[in-house]
Amino acid sequence: MFSGKYEYTIDDKGRLSIPSRYREILFANHESRLFVTNLLDGFLAVYPEKEWGRVQEKLASHPGKEVRDFQRLFFSSVCECTFDRLGRILIPQSLRNDAGIKKNVVIVGMDKKLEIWAEEAWAEVIQRVRGEKKKMEQIVADLDL
Repeated sequence: MFSGKYEYTIDDKGRLSIPSRYREILFANHESRLFVTNLLDGFLAVYPEKEWGRVQEKLASHPGKEVRDFQRLFFSSVCECTFDRLGRILIPQSLRNDAGIKKNVVIVGMDKKLEIWAEEAWAEVIQRVRGEKKKMEQIVADLDL
């Protein structure tokens, strides 16, 4: 569903334009609400409403104290966002702080969700992954891509 990456800027009020290509996909699927949360990996995860429902179901189907602890952390940071007339969403300061986001971001399409990375953090991840060439080659082979 979502693929590609886009470099954008968050304005001083915390508003971020979602790339028009992604908005077209969302609107074609009658998705007008997004759920933004911190997944602890240094980025923000953005789920369309239908995918968010699947995430909730998955978490609810895994009982246990450790899962409940994760749920508390995960669900307490969720922000439901809707688009303004310019195609922007408002990302709360607390979520931006969690991901180290100040101004420049990279929005990455990850199939059923989007990821929002601070520009510097994204560069570090890409550099690290490129440095693990053998491991990446094995993943490609294992997945028969």
